[in-house]
Amino acid sequence: MPLPRNALLFGATGLIGSHLLHEALAGGIDGHVTAATRRPLPARHPRLSNLITDFTHLERHDWPHDVDVAFCCLGTTIGAAGSRAAFRAVDHDLVLTCARWAKRLGVRHFIAVSAIGADASSPVFYSRVKGETERDLQSLGFARLSLFQPSLLLGEREGPLRRGEALGGALMPLFSPLLVGRLDSYRPVQARDVARAMLAEARAPQGPAVTRLRWRAIMAASARLDAPR
Repeated sequence: MPLPRNALLFGATGLIGSHLLHEALAGGIDGHVTAATRRPLPARHPRLSNLITDFTHLERHDWPHDVDVAFCCLGTTIGAAGSRAAFRAVDHDLVLTCARWAKRLGVRHFIAVSAIGADASSPVFYSRVKGETERDLQSLGFARLSLFQPSLLLGEREGPLRRGEALGGALMPLFSPLLVGRLDSYRPVQARDVARAMLAEARAPQGPAVTRLRWRAIMAASARLDAPR
């Protein structure tokens, strides 16, 4: 698979983003990686630029103008955000802010983490916001838009583990073998596999204008990352 030359990464300090940054610098991205974060990254690498920003005035920063692909791993939970409004401000508004800026920089392929069940007409607030975000990303007109829709994410997070995540992480793997056929999209997935799949999707030479990837496609893409080039 051909390697993207340069990449932009939003959300490099999160569960998926930290894995994606590591895998990108290990060879998933052939050129330079610009990671936009609120706080400095501990990582240092000759092919990494860490752009520190509060995301309110993106135009004030010195951005690269030869970026092939942008990854967006931004996201929170209603509990962590503190309110529905604060959750929407991150999972919808901030994601769209970054996507619009990537489009302005000339990015043709935008790859974002969404969630299983995303539906702009859902009565469930979380799913509705995710669906509205997907809808609004599509309206930006990227040449390619890849939306990853994992279910429960597994992996070691920074900070205290939230009760729901701890319970789900313990129980869901036990029920995972029962989720077959159309239900396999709800299987839990390691954050590292999502990150690897995002890189594999970026390296695919072509694809549909809009792609949605759930558990089965995520696992296949993650395995594909190690295929001989």
